[in-house]
Order: sequence, then C-alpha cells, then structure tokens
Amino acid sequence: MANKGPSYGMSREVQSKIEKKYDEELEERLVEWIVAQCGPDVGRPDRGRLGFQVWLKNGVILSKLVNSLHPDGAKPVKVPENPPSMVFKQMEQVAQFLKAAEDYGVTKTDMFQTVDLFEGKDMAAVQRTLMALGSLAVTKNDGHYRGDPNWFMKKAQEHKREFTESQLQEGKHVIGLQMGSNRGASQAGMTGYGRPRQIIS
Repeated sequence: MANKGPSYGMSREVQSKIEKKYDEELEERLVEWIVAQCGPDVGRPDRGRLGFQVWLKNGVILSKLVNSLHPDGAKPVKVPENPPSMVFKQMEQVAQFLKAAEDYGVTKTDMFQTVDLFEGKDMAAVQRTLMALGSLAVTKNDGHYRGDPNWFMKKAQEHKREFTESQLQEGKHVIGLQMGSNRGASQAGMTGYGRPRQIIS
C-alpha cells in the first residue's frame, strides 16, 4: 500500500531478485495480446514494470481480457462502467479476475496474488499468470482467442489409448526391462555373508 516504506537488508535482496525475473520483452508481447484481444480502447501502458503495473492495477483490463475469452452471455466477471477508484474495489476486481482465470483452467501454481499486482511486489508472477491464460486460450482453440497463436505455447493435451481385454492380459505376462534382467545371472564366486574370500596361493 502507500504507507509501505523501502525495504532494507535481506528483504531488499529478495525484492531485487524478484524484480530481476520481470521480462520486458514478454511485457511487449502480453501488451500486444491484450490490445488484440480486448480492442484498442484499453490503451497502452508506459514501458517498463511500473507502467505495466499501473495499467493493470485496477483490474478492469484484466476483467475485460478474461471476459473476451468467453462467449457473449457467459461473461464471468462484471466490469463496472467507470473504473473503480477505491482501493478495496480495485482489489476486489483483481480477485474476480483471478477466480475467473482459475475457472478457465489456469492452475493455482501459475496464479499471482492480488498484492503481487496491486503493490507491484512480483510483476513476474503477473506475467506468468497471463502467459498461462494465453496458452490455455490457444490450446482450447474455441474461436475466442484473438492475436498471433505463436505468442503462446500450446499446452500438451491428453491422448487416451484404448486396449482390448486380450491386450491387457498379454501385458501381465511381460517382464518390463525396468525390473532388470536375469540373463547370465549365477552365484558363481559368491561366498557367505560376513566371511572373507579364501585366497590360497
């Protein structure tokens, strides 16, 4: 919040490591996607971590982004007419985006916390969430994604295999090589445990 002072010592070191994870090239790609997905009326941020944070901070653009990935009439987040000015309303808007992103399929490990964005604590985590959302949108390929599909990696998809009962039975009689092999195994040269080997000259 506004009353948080600068950090020193170990806290400062941790914060600077987190800040180094922020990728400015990735920021450009995410801005391009958000503008392509939501339309030019969302504007563009000032370049850099702070500009990106201020642009997304009130949660309205994020809400428009997640809504644009759903069909009309099934929008998960209510976007207010005027951007919220009160702090708790802005944080609530960001929380609604996070809930909608999770429902869309973004895993909990890819989600940022509201304070990561609101206080600018970890903007790299915000980028990670947006990357995961974009990857899901490209993978779903349901016609709602707008922009270059090469901006995001497609997620691996399930490839189910069906086996007949006879194939399953045959599989029970095969010893997999990960269990080792007993070819060439013998006990030649073995001695009882604990006894020294007898060497007679």
